[in-house]
Amino acid sequence: MNKLFFRFLVLLMSLSLIGIILVQVYWFNTSFNNNDEQFKYHVTQVIDNVAEKLEKQEEYSFYEKINQIKDSTGKLPQKEDLLEILFVQRNTKTNKTIIYKNSISSEKYDFNGSLLDKKFNSDGFRSFSSKRQTEVYNNNNAIDNSTLNKSLIPDQSFKKEGTLDALNKFQLQISYKDYASTLSIEERISKEKLRSLLKKELEEHGVKTKFEFAIQNNGTDTKVKSDNYNFDKESTYSVPILADNEGNEKYRLSVDFPNKKRFLFSELISITILSIVFTLIIVIAYTSALSQLIRQRQISEIKTDFINNMTHEFKTPIATINLALDAIKNPKIIEDKEKVFRYLQMIRDENKRMHAQVENVLRISKLEKKELDIEKGSSNVEEVIYDAIEHVNLILQDRGGEINNHFDAARTTVLINEVHFTNVIVNILENAIKYSPEAPKIDIYTENIKDMILIKVKDQGLGMSKVAQKRVFEKFYREHTGDLHNVKGHGLGLAYVKRIVEDHNGQVYVESEKGKGSTFIIKLPLIN
Repeated sequence: MNKLFFRFLVLLMSLSLIGIILVQVYWFNTSFNNNDEQFKYHVTQVIDNVAEKLEKQEEYSFYEKINQIKDSTGKLPQKEDLLEILFVQRNTKTNKTIIYKNSISSEKYDFNGSLLDKKFNSDGFRSFSSKRQTEVYNNNNAIDNSTLNKSLIPDQSFKKEGTLDALNKFQLQISYKDYASTLSIEERISKEKLRSLLKKELEEHGVKTKFEFAIQNNGTDTKVKSDNYNFDKESTYSVPILADNEGNEKYRLSVDFPNKKRFLFSELISITILSIVFTLIIVIAYTSALSQLIRQRQISEIKTDFINNMTHEFKTPIATINLALDAIKNPKIIEDKEKVFRYLQMIRDENKRMHAQVENVLRISKLEKKELDIEKGSSNVEEVIYDAIEHVNLILQDRGGEINNHFDAARTTVLINEVHFTNVIVNILENAIKYSPEAPKIDIYTENIKDMILIKVKDQGLGMSKVAQKRVFEKFYREHTGDLHNVKGHGLGLAYVKRIVEDHNGQVYVESEKGKGSTFIIKLPLIN
């Protein structure tokens, strides 16, 4: 039930984490699309403004040129009446008559179009003006169509005169568009002015990114274009420009933003980085917590295995000691000094075994707390190996095994603690003996590689799996054998080996194949 709940909890946490990441991705995508729409709105507004300003500037330039021409001709304009409006209203009850007159006249300036451009011809330009008069006659029944042109004195009279600006402007608009349509686009718009206008408008709207532009005529680029302009459906925006009097849109202004995506992303970069950082923190915290949970479960299993092995290893010597003591108590045996000494030796040996196991545990504990005193001195590492072989010689002889030395190192002087390093070699040799099902056959090699000495201890024992090779130097770790205790140990010896070798600025690792034995390799720096 606990395993099922643990798996369900891990699945739930994993799904939640994936959900958070997906929400972050969705948020980023939505924000990017919103920025894209906002970018499109601002850019379209900018291009519209630029197109409108270009038209107005062209129009004002034309008006200014016309005024200069008017002033420079030196001719009096020809005046003529174009239209007169007469309106009469009489109130029969009060005999009040209102007469409204409106006459439109024009002044014609005669000059030909050569003053503007050879392509454009005109008989001249007209300026329009209006005279408006309102007369009020009280109690006068004599006014009719026959008397309208006679000199009658009105009771009230209102007069207004002035130019017809709207009519003048409309005529000039028509004229300038007709005139402008005969010019090429290069004569109407300069590339530098267009670039300047676009840059200013874009900056005002917060669009500070590289842009390229072109004016197109019926889909074909004109000479009014930037050097690197290239049409891209995703990043190019265009609007019609410089329509003629009939509303025909001959030209289009197109602006391309080659770095559009980078610009849009840069606006989200700060919040995106924060989002990624927080998400990574959650991912790291989650994976760390999950790793710790899995490791705690593994440690729990290892500790259970350790307790079982420790119990088994202490159980045998305790039972042996009890049997020996019971035997000594026997009156027949107590008088036999030889048997008593043999049983006492058994008690001493079993006591030494238990003491050695306790020492292993205490040694690792002290090493982790950095309480182990390790003083180093200059030593010949091969002599230390010989000393370690002597320590395991009795066990080796008991198993009918042998150790062969292959010492090929020319330089063997290292800075080590002889006691601890002897224990390192002893631990590796004891492992080789324990895990050899037949009579142990062990080979020890030394060789020099640059400023290092390599020590290899090779056995022909059981070997170990790839998983075991990765974890063999962990405290309490032993390759799982279920309830089988044919090979005794607590998974402490190799953990001690690793810590001591690393404290000597060395490295230790293992090469092994299941069923073909193992090779433990120690690499130590030499003294120059």
